[in-house]
Amino acid sequence: MSGALENAAEKRAAECDRLAGELSALRARTGLSLVALAGRTPYSKSSWQRYLNGTKPLPRQAVVALCALAGEPPGRLLALWELADAAWSGRAAADTRAAAVTVRGPSPPSPVPVPAGQATPPTPGGAPRGRRRTAVLAATAGVAVVTVATVLGAWLSGDDGARRDVPQDAAWSNAGPLRPSCTGPACEGEDPAPMGCGGDGAMTTLGSLTATGGQRLQLRYGETCRTVWVRATGLRVGDRVVLTVPGRREQQIAAVARRDTGRYLVTPMVAAADPSEARACLLPGGGGEQECLGRAPRAPAS
Repeated sequence: MSGALENAAEKRAAECDRLAGELSALRARTGLSLVALAGRTPYSKSSWQRYLNGTKPLPRQAVVALCALAGEPPGRLLALWELADAAWSGRAAADTRAAAVTVRGPSPPSPVPVPAGQATPPTPGGAPRGRRRTAVLAATAGVAVVTVATVLGAWLSGDDGARRDVPQDAAWSNAGPLRPSCTGPACEGEDPAPMGCGGDGAMTTLGSLTATGGQRLQLRYGETCRTVWVRATGLRVGDRVVLTVPGRREQQIAAVARRDTGRYLVTPMVAAADPSEARACLLPGGGGEQECLGRAPRAPAS
């Protein structure tokens, strides 16, 4: 039994450390300091500091909030949170103890001598109490194993959806996006994720383009911020992406080093009262023809 509890403690440390590491990396991606993160969420700076170094369990809603700020689908991190939360709360250790008791099982009751010539007395309830207790423990441990296996399977498969069988999860996911930090022209030149414009439910993809060289552009519109931006992947060194909206200052990004080719890049935002007027163009670094997504500029009147 002591060995099982030691293994459970080691598993708890590993799961909680992994969650803290994933969340720290996600926070770094937003570019937000702990003070700024506290200002954008219901949790204080000191709480976030403990959440991100793994010394304090965090609520599920904190994971959802951080994913929204980073524009990250929450499914994988919520699956990891389930495992870490079970370890923090002691449910994982309790399941381990229950499984150990079930495997060993209670000792069977000693038989009661029956006088010669007398019929064997019936067993109340149809089964000995010890046997019924073993069955209950087995069922409890079985449910725990199935629950952990389901959550772990969703995480390993990269499922981006939150659990669909828990009512409070649906209530949180339907609560709407976080309140953005800017709207319209005030967002010009800002990164959509830290400003709360790129989370789930806050933006839509207006269109996509896969260029001849394999580069991919997605033109996105922040409905709550009323801005557009471009998310680019697969760029080559020297490639540039230019975003234009009539009457607004253009924004662009460029792949200047090899590290930029293995990750996605996002242009700063441009205000767009009418997102259908936005246009994104890829200018290949090798000097090829530019390829564009969105409405072509109007020809000047003759």
